[in-house]
Amino acid sequence: MLQPPPAQPGQREDEIDTPALILDLDAFEANLDRMAALLAPTGAKLRAHAKTHKSPVIAHLQMARGAVGQCVQKVAEAEILAWGGIPDILVSNEVVAPAKLARLAAIGRIARVAVCADDPAAIPAIEQAAAAAGLRLTVLVEIDPGAGRCGVAPGPEAVALARRIAASPHLRFGGLQAYHGSAQHKRTHAERAALIGAAAEGARRTVEQLRQQGIDCPIVGGGGTGSFLLEAHSGVYTEIQAGSYAFMDADYARNFNADGGHVDTFRHALFVLAGVMSAPRPGIAVLDAGHKAVAVDSGMPTIWGRPELRYVSASDEHGKLEAGAETTAPKLGEKLRLIPGHCDPTVDRHDWYVGVRGGRVECLWPVAARGAMS
Repeated sequence: MLQPPPAQPGQREDEIDTPALILDLDAFEANLDRMAALLAPTGAKLRAHAKTHKSPVIAHLQMARGAVGQCVQKVAEAEILAWGGIPDILVSNEVVAPAKLARLAAIGRIARVAVCADDPAAIPAIEQAAAAAGLRLTVLVEIDPGAGRCGVAPGPEAVALARRIAASPHLRFGGLQAYHGSAQHKRTHAERAALIGAAAEGARRTVEQLRQQGIDCPIVGGGGTGSFLLEAHSGVYTEIQAGSYAFMDADYARNFNADGGHVDTFRHALFVLAGVMSAPRPGIAVLDAGHKAVAVDSGMPTIWGRPELRYVSASDEHGKLEAGAETTAPKLGEKLRLIPGHCDPTVDRHDWYVGVRGGRVECLWPVAARGAMS
């Protein structure tokens, strides 16, 4: 059930009820503009990943800056974006259940929609859904770029699956999905470059073998916030699927650039505003934001503007802070911005974005695809 918003436009930030998901609009808009500027000279297009933001409002803002469409991981996310007016959506994931495929095909009546496949055994069900809906569904072959998760092997296996798709009267071969997720958080630039170089070579080899078979490969998609410039400059990838760049979480900020410094391409824009609910002992404060407010799978959140404070542990409703030896802990009722370690699951814990600018609430946007797991 959608909860009442924790704030109203015009309120000061310190009047927002906590815990709340807040979006620094100046930093957020700068991130969108920065990505558009970085990709413009490469020829690669942004197909931003909506699994991060789960919001048609944000999707429209990305497309206004040149994104060709959106990625999602779930059919339910695709439905919400399509109903929200997004015209071009890729489910960058496998969908095999007949009921989900029927829903996916139904979206094709109001938006361009595509899905991934990595197994010939999945194709008949996709064909059946497309035929029942009276349309042709676009299918991308997912290749394993080295992550060891989903994906058929690059080369002959991928080509054989593409031929199967292209031969179907109900399907359209759309290209290759080659996202290397585990490369995104390798800390050094050299590690990321080696992994993405190998991924690009596998995709390049597959595209050439498709060409030799007379099969056009309009899309090679992949790339994330940790590696997108490597894919964009590879000469192979045509679409970049970054999502977290819009918000920039604490874990991505731990990556290093080629010069050895921490990545600072994008600004921290997404925060969980938390309030001190208990200050029982010197040097200790307890926040009202625990597991249910901020994801900790990629490490504990950091405290915006307060490096002397450490978020040391979380339980369901509590987050424990420790202050340095010469630092006074925050006082009862004080509010702090937390930078999530992992923005995607943090967003999915909240019903509303509270957009702030200049210390005031400017807008409220629903997290429309919250909990869209099907």
